Amino acid sequence: MSSRNSFSRLTWFRKQRKAAVSADKKMPNGILEEQEQQRVMLLSRSPSGPKKYFPIPVGHLEEEIRVRSADDCKRFREEFNSLPSGHIQGTFEQANKEENREKNRYPNILPNDHSRVSLSPVDGTPCSDYINASYIDGYKEKNKFIAAQGPKHETVNDFWRMIWEQKSATIVMLTNLKERKEEKCYQYWPDQGCWTYGNIRVCVEDCVVLVDYTIRKFCIQSQLPEGCKAPRLVSQLHFTSWPDFGVPFTPIGMLKFLKKVKTLNPTHAGPIVVHCSAGVGRTGTFIVIDAMMDMMHAEQKVDVFEFVSRIRGQRPQMVQTDMQYTFIYQALLEFYLYGDTELDVCSLEKHLQTLQSTTAHLDKIGLEREFRKLTNVRIMKENMRTGNLPANMKKARVIQIIPYDFNRVILSMKRGQEYTDYINASFIDGYRQKDYFIATQGPLAHTVEDFWRMVWEWKCHTIVMLTEVQEREQDKCYQYWPTEGSVTHGDITIEIKSDTLSEAISIRDFLVTSNQPLAHQEEQTRVVRQFHFHGWPEVGTPAEGKGMIDLIAAVQKQQQQTGNHPITVHCSAGAGRTGTFIALSNILERVKAEGLLDVFQAVKSLRLQRPHMVQTVEQYEFCYKVLPRCPAGRSYARGSAPDLAHCM
Repeated sequence: MSSRNSFSRLTWFRKQRKAAVSADKKMPNGILEEQEQQRVMLLSRSPSGPKKYFPIPVGHLEEEIRVRSADDCKRFREEFNSLPSGHIQGTFEQANKEENREKNRYPNILPNDHSRVSLSPVDGTPCSDYINASYIDGYKEKNKFIAAQGPKHETVNDFWRMIWEQKSATIVMLTNLKERKEEKCYQYWPDQGCWTYGNIRVCVEDCVVLVDYTIRKFCIQSQLPEGCKAPRLVSQLHFTSWPDFGVPFTPIGMLKFLKKVKTLNPTHAGPIVVHCSAGVGRTGTFIVIDAMMDMMHAEQKVDVFEFVSRIRGQRPQMVQTDMQYTFIYQALLEFYLYGDTELDVCSLEKHLQTLQSTTAHLDKIGLEREFRKLTNVRIMKENMRTGNLPANMKKARVIQIIPYDFNRVILSMKRGQEYTDYINASFIDGYRQKDYFIATQGPLAHTVEDFWRMVWEWKCHTIVMLTEVQEREQDKCYQYWPTEGSVTHGDITIEIKSDTLSEAISIRDFLVTSNQPLAHQEEQTRVVRQFHFHGWPEVGTPAEGKGMIDLIAAVQKQQQQTGNHPITVHCSAGAGRTGTFIALSNILERVKAEGLLDVFQAVKSLRLQRPHMVQTVEQYEFCYKVLPRCPAGRSYARGSAPDLAHCM
């Protein structure tokens, strides 16, 4: 693999992301578009006439993307604008009929007559065969997909009729129901129990919410007296991490989601139904990534331009913006560079043996090579403007470890005091929940007040401390709590209520009181529990993983009891041990839920959210080593939901 993957986050991310912070204290997890579109716009035809773009061998993909990304992605825009819109190739007579106009969410996004999905006509109802949906080919598979608009209230019955008649077993949903207070899709399923849509009864069987997507399982059955009556299972995979505008900041979540879709879709089912709001932008992006990954496997090359041109002949405007077009390439590069690093937990030990195989020089070549790929994740210094302001640099223990602007924790600004909204802390995603952790440094004497303000303002009930106050005669963390009695930092008073030592963990309960007037806040006091882990040696990593597993289990239990507000995690600089703890929490949670793990992507994802997370190859190896020591880690099969209670 090319070592030029300092480019891994790609120039276009750097150029298109704005370092502005949204009103809700956190920037949205996406690339901002230059202009928010209030409606779906028609694409302009290229004035320069058609230009030919050739397939790209996978080995040249990184270089080709680098060239296209130069000059503010000039060549990506040129390539995108050279695509045919798809309007010339077909007619839209059915979509434009008076009876069907209200069935279209957007008046300019319509299915071609030749590739539209036709429903069985309902007796006595004119145009009852119409739905705004089109057959779309996969890489080599005819009509692999149906691209549809998000159902409207008036078209929900038609939507479920289509699912039943087409024998589809999988629905891919790529929009949220509302975005920017505007309805993007009508909720076409019941939250619980059963509901009948026209002649199709839909019952909710299961719902699993994860950080990037939700999986719902429905049992559906036709109520018509004639025809097949046997119930069928339909899986809806709802990708919830597409931002309200632009594209996702990283393709990692989308690639995981796509793999889950492939895994869950039965071999002999009908077309996979894919929809966003209009059924062309995000829908087209998803379909193209799927097809190009298949092409990559089969031919060792990709031809995005040709494939988008082809499917626009089936449904105009598929892949709607140059940002979506560029995102396809970014996803393909991510997949090419890193591949599929997901493991069934049963094959973990075999994988570890391969990684730890030694040469004559006794190098752990596999593990070090894997970790070295992580160090190629570029640190986005241009997204650290706030932390690099002179007033804020004084608040950092290690000047290289400061938060990115787009996910930094923001404090309320003190009246008349500049820079008081800053703390060296980053929101980090959990396995099921966005912003589930706050990764921060151990407070300095002059940042203790900010630390407690953060704990209070972000409603934290749990603090995880992974360092001693001093190690090797160096200050690692200011003691931010009282040994007895109480102490006040700014407007926050901390009183120690209990301090117990269990194995290698001190558990301290603090009564935290805000001295601000009650009118400004919902509560005035709160109990905060600190888990102080003493099992981390001054050099290296813990000798065995049991203590860390016990710590993670204790923290999870505390979270369940206190409402799952962010967990504040810190070591000294807030990256090495902090990253290792968060990575392990997410990995173990996934093992418990799915019997699957992906140490590499778990750590890579953290490094995209805060620099240097999981700092050393020893810490990276520790993430692997903890799992085999868990007895349940040897005994269950892929996709099962093992009980880790006895080892967590």
